[in-house]
Amino acid sequence: MWHDVKALNASASGLVALSVLACAVAGVWWVANRPVFDLRAIRVETMDKSDFKHVNHLTLRNGTQGRLLGNFFTADLEQVRKVFESVPWVRRASVRREWPNQLIVSLEEHEALGTWGEDGRLLSVKGDVFTANLAEAEEDHELPEFSGPDGSEKEVLARYGELKNWFAPASLVPKSVALSGRYAWTVKLDNGASVALGREATHDTLHQRVQRLVGIWPQISSRVPNIETIDMRYQNGLALSAAGLKIPSDTKKR
Repeated sequence: MWHDVKALNASASGLVALSVLACAVAGVWWVANRPVFDLRAIRVETMDKSDFKHVNHLTLRNGTQGRLLGNFFTADLEQVRKVFESVPWVRRASVRREWPNQLIVSLEEHEALGTWGEDGRLLSVKGDVFTANLAEAEEDHELPEFSGPDGSEKEVLARYGELKNWFAPASLVPKSVALSGRYAWTVKLDNGASVALGREATHDTLHQRVQRLVGIWPQISSRVPNIETIDMRYQNGLALSAAGLKIPSDTKKR
């Protein structure tokens, strides 16, 4: 090999190329780590350009302090996104770099609709379950209560919207909507009455049962005060309980 001039030239050229590459990499690394590229600012803005209701400087600082690593070149934008999305009230985040030493973070804030389950979590208007300060959410409006099996959040949210429309002709408002593990529906109204609607035999079962109740509600409410429960799981009637009343048994109940 030592007598092969071409091989020696090729080897020398390869070594030179490697040396140049190593120097280039070292140079890039040196430049990329200069103080001028240290992150000087992280600008936070809303995705829809509106004002935040619950996300503020303090919650962002407490939620991200010590967790944002690297500089303009080395910061992992995906990791930065995850850090911001872990902050209470943040639904979604996107991150981009702005030359030479700044990150721009766009945030979408959760909008709480009500509570979910019994562990203090919140349900957003988009059907997301999240954890945040319950007292802050209650400052916005009274929170309806929702519950259901895991993964049923959006279904319960959609049903709540339908139930509000169905009960509106009787001036009744759902304050609680629960879906059991057997997929039976129960609604608590703003007058304190709990309405058992049962399971959906067809796509129109629940609607028909609510319509039947709404149709006779003026007569029932005028004759029976302080109604506590109403059972609509009967083919051609209902059962209710109030002071001095009991729900009768019926083999046709489903």
